[in-house]
Amino acid sequence: MEIPKRLIDCLNENKAQYEILRHPEAVTAQRIAQVEHVKGRHHAKVVIAKSGDQHLMIVLPADHQIDLEKAEKTIGHAVSLGKEQEFKSLFPDCAIGAMPPFGNLYNLPTYVDKQLSEQDYIVFEAGTHADAIKMSYRDYERIVKPKIEDLAVKIQPVKSG
Repeated sequence: MEIPKRLIDCLNENKAQYEILRHPEAVTAQRIAQVEHVKGRHHAKVVIAKSGDQHLMIVLPADHQIDLEKAEKTIGHAVSLGKEQEFKSLFPDCAIGAMPPFGNLYNLPTYVDKQLSEQDYIVFEAGTHADAIKMSYRDYERIVKPKIEDLAVKIQPVKSG
């Protein structure tokens, strides 16, 4: 699978500065951040949620997880995690789990956790499990125009012993 043409076209049309990073195939956001040598707070992870009949794109740092109560407060309706079978058809040009955080390209309302919005740059999967894009957060926000809200909680490391 290749990086979606609509993503590259969007970045180029908006004159965004970006870098394509190739990495060994990885699937979890934390593992991807590791192979990209990026701190979890810079890796933008996409979570697809559902509110009523509408799918939503929620983007958060890899070292965070969605807080459904916070999401429900923000959106004003019940929110649940989307099921892969229900949303994979929304991203025909992407590997499942590697969707870029550009809800605007897929007609999805996009929400970004405020922790991610405080970063100077972000790295995200570019439609495949082996390609990522690094760009300034400000360029991302300018292009996508997401709603910025408090939507996530930091994942606590498991203590051993």
